[in-house]
Amino acid sequence: MQDIAAQLHAWHTTGRPFAVATVVRASGSAPRGPGAALAVDAYGEAVGSISGGCVESAVYESCQEALASGAPVLEHFGYSDEDAFAVGLTCGGSLDVFVHPVVPGTSPGLDAAVLLVSSGVPVAVARIVDGPPALLGRTLTVTPDASYGALPLAHPVVGETRAMLAAGRTGLLPVGDATVFVESYVPPPRLLIFGAMDFAAALARIGRFLGYRVTVCDARPVFATRRRFPDADEIVVDWPHRYLDAEAPRLDARTAVCVLTHDAKFDLPLLERALRLPLAYVGALGSRRTHHDRLTHLREAGLTTAELSRLHSPIGLDLGARTPEETAVSIAAELVAHTRGGTCLPLTTTTGPIHHDPTD
Repeated sequence: MQDIAAQLHAWHTTGRPFAVATVVRASGSAPRGPGAALAVDAYGEAVGSISGGCVESAVYESCQEALASGAPVLEHFGYSDEDAFAVGLTCGGSLDVFVHPVVPGTSPGLDAAVLLVSSGVPVAVARIVDGPPALLGRTLTVTPDASYGALPLAHPVVGETRAMLAAGRTGLLPVGDATVFVESYVPPPRLLIFGAMDFAAALARIGRFLGYRVTVCDARPVFATRRRFPDADEIVVDWPHRYLDAEAPRLDARTAVCVLTHDAKFDLPLLERALRLPLAYVGALGSRRTHHDRLTHLREAGLTTAELSRLHSPIGLDLGARTPEETAVSIAAELVAHTRGGTCLPLTTTTGPIHHDPTD
């Protein structure tokens, strides 16, 4: 829902009813995961996507039916061997989609969800998507210090939802004879790029494309300029290690650090700190000889074997990259693989699900 939050907010502000279809469960090679959403307003305008095209038309019709009836419904879409023309996913996966009509002003939980998801503050939306028909669609919206609406369930749903929000998790929560779908919306993950050079400019571009909030940091003001880095969300002129020290309280396990300065006086103090922080990824540009020398210095600085094992160096996958753009693709590919638990092997040489996460 976050991808289409601005449009939902606009419809809600004008009092226009709409229906939101949300993927609440995906299995196999389903193209979109839980949380993907498509919405249709009372005039038939559609925004968003839940399947990349496979079942979009059927979901659009379900949204229109929900708007007409006012009743939410849980739909299932999967490929049928018995009926090749049945609505389903040609990729072989399956989706459970919750279609929820929204009438502005009729549900405090839903109203808060539409308003807060577009605001940028951390928020989790819990909806009953399966269970007794009278409870379907009941919505609770939770922030770190407040809650809106209520779920009529004998269970500490607020606490569970807030815990999922703290972890940035989206998923199903079984509660007695009902099932609650919790969607967590947190600020985008951060990508900190150290070193204001051509490789950094290309990586900033692809990092923003992947949904990161991108910061470029360099101690040299002549290089760290907006003109050189138009795709960065933030440009900082400071010594890298000093900036990392200042930002450390605001970094988390979704933060990626890419050290591209290729200069020991910048790299070593920065890596000493970065490898001791609970970050998602730490990578450093350089040759194998540079990497060997780095490890020697970092060991002398007191870093443990476990801490050093977290360093991705030389940074990136072996794509044969030469240009800044190719190198950025190499780094981004390694970052995605590390985040999602990918093997980095060609899909033609692997078996099992194509879409997976480290928890699969």
